[in-house]
Amino acid sequence: MSLIALFLSTGAGTAGATTGTEAAGGAAGLFGSFGMFIPLLLILVIMYFFMIRPQNKKQKETQKMIAALKKGDKVVTIGGIHGTVASTKEDTIIVKVDDGAKIEFNRTAIATVVVDKPATAEEAKPAEKKGWFGKKTKEDKITEEIKDKDSQKTEDSEAK
Repeated sequence: MSLIALFLSTGAGTAGATTGTEAAGGAAGLFGSFGMFIPLLLILVIMYFFMIRPQNKKQKETQKMIAALKKGDKVVTIGGIHGTVASTKEDTIIVKVDDGAKIEFNRTAIATVVVDKPATAEEAKPAEKKGWFGKKTKEDKITEEIKDKDSQKTEDSEAK
């Protein structure tokens, strides 16, 4: 039932005597017209949680990173220039690119701060592959069996 027909039916109903079924039909028509907006509202809610909210989080993280820049940080600009922060000003940063080359950038031109982490044994070891529900796959079990057999052979040969 369209919105115009709903208003016409309620207007005609006030002029004459209305029955219970006409009044119920008018109320159902009113909720039916709002029912068309429910999918639209659901789409907007989904867009908020999957597009707008993550973008806002990323923007806040970038602002924190830019505000925390200090002398000696290694940075990469939006244009791909790698360098070290030589000094900071209120709105700009001077980046040392080479021994004698310094370039002044806006703070917003910094894309990332490069963090040098020393490689440890845990990071060098590849991640263990797991199948569904965290269980090892058949391929992993087979490779482990082969490694165990090889290690037993080497231990036996060393013992002789």
